[in-house]
Amino acid sequence: MRSKINILGCVLFLICSTIYGQIDKYEYKRELKGITDSWHRIMLPDELFKNVSSDLSDIRIYGITKENDTVEAPYILKKNQEKRSSKQVNFEIINKATTSKGSFITFKISSDQAINQIKLFFKEDNFDRLVNLEGSQNLKEWYSIVDSYRILSIRNELTAYTFTSLKLPDSKYQYYRLFIKGTTAPELKNAQITLKETTEGDYKMHAIKSMRTQEKKQNRSTVIDIDLQTAVPVSYIKIEGGNNFDYYRSVRIEYLRDSIQREKGWRYNYQNLSSGILNSIEENEFRCNSTITKKLRVIINNQDNEPLTIGAIQIKGYTHELITRFTTPATYYLVYGNARIGKPSYDLQYMSNIVPEKLKTIQLGTEEGIEKKGEKVVAPLFENKIWLWAVMGVIIALLGGFTLMMMKKK
Repeated sequence: MRSKINILGCVLFLICSTIYGQIDKYEYKRELKGITDSWHRIMLPDELFKNVSSDLSDIRIYGITKENDTVEAPYILKKNQEKRSSKQVNFEIINKATTSKGSFITFKISSDQAINQIKLFFKEDNFDRLVNLEGSQNLKEWYSIVDSYRILSIRNELTAYTFTSLKLPDSKYQYYRLFIKGTTAPELKNAQITLKETTEGDYKMHAIKSMRTQEKKQNRSTVIDIDLQTAVPVSYIKIEGGNNFDYYRSVRIEYLRDSIQREKGWRYNYQNLSSGILNSIEENEFRCNSTITKKLRVIINNQDNEPLTIGAIQIKGYTHELITRFTTPATYYLVYGNARIGKPSYDLQYMSNIVPEKLKTIQLGTEEGIEKKGEKVVAPLFENKIWLWAVMGVIIALLGGFTLMMMKKK
């Protein structure tokens, strides 16, 4: 019986040791201030991301009770990104006509449905045209929707670029008439009419610390290195051009994944973040999976063209928040900084429907380093002056003894 009690005691001791040792597995903590309800929202500040793992798996919320027990509060991590949906609308082409000024194509929508995009597919690979789009309910009265909208297709050994999607405001007509300007208008092969709906995400603009541009003549490319103020989540890059001529250049955007210090200096390891075509028609917006980084690199392939003049570059990222439930009174801390720990598994991730609609945002305290249990700073041997004088005395005595022995021999 006594042996069973001893075993039980050992088990309880190990469990308690594990609980008390949870917090000191992490490097940093921030106190949570203003907890008044069971449910709260915590907005993650930019300064936090430089010290968390890349997938945010090492974030925990621990509380210390009055009895000095440690409790863990579950949370749901939310990236406030946009939500996109696309619904195709049925239609038929009821008329095609060609005049000396261009070609007309009339679409009839099968249902009472709004649209905001028409994507055109042509038989030709190379063209550059302007188009008008009108809408009507009775084929008699026509109303202008878009005017002189540019469509373009370039396909050769160096470039493969197509821009044939008409983006228009939400429109609800039974008939749509497309006019392609020019006597040699490309022949329409097919079309796709859709209603695209987007719930805008909550973005935060990131400040750029410095930007350096280099022209690599050997590689026929322009390389732009961008340093941010701190490591932050990046999910959107917009590149503005300052050129008064048309251009279509392939572009690759990379982020600094890690770096290694060698004898000759630092070696930086960049990884692909996004890619596409930098051109004079579209907005040149590049979206990517949210990635934490401090350094970005933009590589523009110029081929045999003159380098572009690059204007402003905007970098944004989704805001991140934690939806947290507190059940035990305690002093709570947000802790993080442990690249070896995995992502937590909470019941809340399967029960998001129970989260209240209105949540109060609580404040985070300043970042503090977490003191490790069992870590003791060993003082140098000669930090204590008594030891120093004792050793000096021994050395003087030995030298004096050797001196006397030498004098006796002589």
